[in-house]
Amino acid sequence: MIRLVLLIAALLAPALLAQELAPEIERALAFARQIENKVFRAMIAPHWLPDGHRLWYRVQTGPGVSEYVLADAESGTIMRAPTAAALGLPVKRLTTSADTTTGIRASSRTGEETSVRFSNAGAEAVELFWIDPQAQRKSYGKLEPAATREVHTFAGHVWLVATAGGAALGVIEAAPEPLELTIDGPGREAKRETPGEVSPDGRWSVRFEKQQVVLCDTTTDESTVLTTDGTVVQPYRGPVRWAPDAQSFTVLSVKDVPVRQVTVVEARPEGQTQPKVHTFDYAKPGDALPRPRPVLFRLTDRRPLPIDDALFPNPFTPGSTLDLRWSPRSDEFYFDYNQRGHQLWRILAVNAQAGGVRTVVEEKADTFIDYTHKTWRHWLDDTHELLWMSERDGWAHLWLYDTAAGAVKNQVTHGAWVVREVVWVDEEKRQVWFLASGLRAGEDPYHRHLCRVNFDGSGFLRLTEGDGDHDILFSPDARFFTDRWSRADQPPVAELRRSDDGRLVCELERADARALLATGWTMPERFVAKGRDGATDIHGVLIRPSHFDPAKKYPVLEEVYAGPHGAFAPKRFDPLARLHALAELGIIVVKADGLGTNHRGKAFQDVAWKNLQDAGFPDRIAWIKAAAATRPWMDLTRVGIFGGSAGGQNAMRALLDHADFYQAAFADCGCHDNRMDKLWWNEQWLGWPVDDSYVRASNVVDAPKLRGALMLCVGELDHNVDPASTMQVAAALEKANKPFELLVITGAGHGAAETPYGNRRRLEFFARHLLAPPAK
Repeated sequence: MIRLVLLIAALLAPALLAQELAPEIERALAFARQIENKVFRAMIAPHWLPDGHRLWYRVQTGPGVSEYVLADAESGTIMRAPTAAALGLPVKRLTTSADTTTGIRASSRTGEETSVRFSNAGAEAVELFWIDPQAQRKSYGKLEPAATREVHTFAGHVWLVATAGGAALGVIEAAPEPLELTIDGPGREAKRETPGEVSPDGRWSVRFEKQQVVLCDTTTDESTVLTTDGTVVQPYRGPVRWAPDAQSFTVLSVKDVPVRQVTVVEARPEGQTQPKVHTFDYAKPGDALPRPRPVLFRLTDRRPLPIDDALFPNPFTPGSTLDLRWSPRSDEFYFDYNQRGHQLWRILAVNAQAGGVRTVVEEKADTFIDYTHKTWRHWLDDTHELLWMSERDGWAHLWLYDTAAGAVKNQVTHGAWVVREVVWVDEEKRQVWFLASGLRAGEDPYHRHLCRVNFDGSGFLRLTEGDGDHDILFSPDARFFTDRWSRADQPPVAELRRSDDGRLVCELERADARALLATGWTMPERFVAKGRDGATDIHGVLIRPSHFDPAKKYPVLEEVYAGPHGAFAPKRFDPLARLHALAELGIIVVKADGLGTNHRGKAFQDVAWKNLQDAGFPDRIAWIKAAAATRPWMDLTRVGIFGGSAGGQNAMRALLDHADFYQAAFADCGCHDNRMDKLWWNEQWLGWPVDDSYVRASNVVDAPKLRGALMLCVGELDHNVDPASTMQVAAALEKANKPFELLVITGAGHGAAETPYGNRRRLEFFARHLLAPPAK
């Protein structure tokens, strides 16, 4: 009888605890809603007037209230009014065309709800695309001539307008205020973006028939088949790249390989009872890759010119293409060679007359070359030069190359700091403008500042001042720039500055966060402590609940994402609603970046090489312990961790290798075995061919080591990380007889825990496992 009572009590305990904690769950969910749209004067989208020295913008000043601002960059005077008409603004709509398209970037944040109204004033239909956080186009349909459409969106989301053929006409980032966008049809840039089948002089065109290359004379319609060896397995294909003198062109010969496919099942699709099968291409580490090779044709002999591939024998080409460009002199063309394994990178030049191949730039690494972030270049064709980014001295810096000699002329930037992004190259003045971090002692090394330097390395100048992370927008003539900067604990400040010396013209806005603070929202606390080596500074933030009482003890919950491609602790001001909702349970939420992540130099990031299971845990645990040493309200007997994707892998790893510190983990859509995940991300850090480093990082292999409370979460339609990765680790846990919870969210894709249901279940999980004192 006693055993039966104990059994019933054990079964009922989680349900009773969940019922007791229901008020805390509801309060946390409500708090996330309460802090929405509570920061004003935070976002501006400057529009410059034709005179070149005046700009205007609309800024939200309160709930449903805004004002128009007109600023004079010459005098520094500012005028404010409730309407545009009161300031005499001649422009009420923002127009764009191909000439204003500066690039297409991913939607990187989600701000206030807003809208964009598109009006098609062109003669042809266009297509509207939202650019998602993975920089992928999501079509919102076609817009016919003379038609208008208003789309609901969020500040910070990026929208693209394209021709029916896909050429970009305009790109816009939604602002807090509603915008009106007039589409005036394809411009010069759009024409340059059309496929290159037709020669620059219009005399010739190239097409592909039955895997062969066909040259057509546009004046006579006569066609000549230039090849006979194209096959279904190794066809000739585009893109076609013509030399500027129209005497030569290149195509690709591609040895195709079968592409692995992943199949997922949608259990209850919309509009039907029976399940639906989805299959999609998904290459995994070690899979064979296509082999594209450039093929050169000259009109003088009309046959393929052999090109020796000794300098590019094993290319990493998951996209089956090469990024080719011709010299403006038509004497040679260039392409990149990223050797599989990412330890060798070359920019190669091919002679247009003889087909000889030479190296222009070569990078080598014992670990990895961060090719997705640090292979920026800018060609200076008139002077036979190239600006190039490299980590060869241990830091991401700029170098000037002589392209004819294939040799370095000089290092442009240098020091124990990193170039993060090049924003402008002034070829006439031979100057480069860029964002850099780690410049100022005593300031967070992740904060980006605008800098300028001459091509020869002289005249370095930092042009921004505020202690924070800076976003820059130049005026059309680049004489001025707006600088919006903030920190995790500093609401945004918008300034107008001169480009020649960075002098402040005037402060445009200083964000008002009083309404946010009035909700009880607490400012994140920045904290720095030494990592595993006792010398390297680790930076992160702590978030307290609105009802914080320093006399009480609070459990600690870490959000983790240790992907080597970036750094993830907040550096800009943000309400961080998700983290504050978790804190509202009565938890201290923390987030920091350990060794193995990006933006702190090559040695810092290299810790991740063939070592993803490390995930910076020794650094972050040391950081949390250092914080608790002076904050007695942090209870390190109750520590949890959560993360998604690579962070999901990291979260489970905490209970495999560090269960003496962490007691509970929520792992969302984790890539639990890197052999199961996408090829390009995993080979970047673990290398190729697949070796035992993949095994050492595998949560599946190490599943028997699990200690602590684990909830696995996965979306059944995840196309980013194969959902079988979660099911395989679940199978390994079952085989090892380890207790865990599994949450499959139907209809959800990657990031399933960020759905309303997934978010609630995560809150409930940590309420159950962290709020109750641990059993004796």
